[in-house]
Amino acid sequence: MSDAIDEYFEVALGLVKSAGNLITEHVNGCKVFELKSSDIDLVTEVDKKVEETLIGGLSKIFPTHKFIGEESVADGAKCVLTDDPTWIIDPVDGTLNFVHGFPHSCISLGLVINKESVAGIIYNPMLQQLFTAKKGQGAFLNGRQIHVSKIKELNKALVAFEAGTSRDEDKMKVVRGNFELVVSKGQGMRSLGSAALNMAMVAMGGADANFEFGIHAWDVAAGDILVREAGGVCIDPAGGPFDILSRRVLCASTPELAEELSKTILQFYPERD
Repeated sequence: MSDAIDEYFEVALGLVKSAGNLITEHVNGCKVFELKSSDIDLVTEVDKKVEETLIGGLSKIFPTHKFIGEESVADGAKCVLTDDPTWIIDPVDGTLNFVHGFPHSCISLGLVINKESVAGIIYNPMLQQLFTAKKGQGAFLNGRQIHVSKIKELNKALVAFEAGTSRDEDKMKVVRGNFELVVSKGQGMRSLGSAALNMAMVAMGGADANFEFGIHAWDVAAGDILVREAGGVCIDPAGGPFDILSRRVLCASTPELAEELSKTILQFYPERD
């Protein structure tokens, strides 16, 4: 299986690097966009072109593989995860950043087999950050191995945390409450505006934990394997096992920090993917 994953990964990596050129053409922002679920949930032609490039290239070489793509699902495709090799794609994670020219957006591509993330690529072409991971082979940034921090206590932790794109009032009460909790009980809070890049920060030890409610499978598939291969943990924010379709994630450098954070934060349960 590892040889097959290596083969799948190399093809995907070439396609991701190529698709990154579509993003760097808009280094000063992309002013043409459409609204999706809200006035801060945006999509551009670049999102669509990147996803088409990845799905088209992968399906040509691996015709039996399945796909779950953010824009495909937005256009009506079903979000169905089987045991078959499935590529889970966010063509531009951080579209709001991308539109504004804030240089934290990325292509996030995860490979899931038997419902487990086995390979992941997170590529921010604006800053030339290429995060990669394969099951049992470690996590890397631009070819150099990365590791999570050793932080175990919340009061020493830098926590990445997002409000997300939904402005549902019940969710916003939880967001505001958690912001206050993280700021008062943690060492600091950061928000890059990209779920995948927040998870990548945990993998490289730049942040110590990250959690979010309302994300989707395509936001976290690559980040899940990246954090785990860097020595960290991914769990459900309430403390149970991570479920890629639950639209909930908590990752941390250590099990101790993950447990403390899960017991500290307010919980929110969005509708599943």
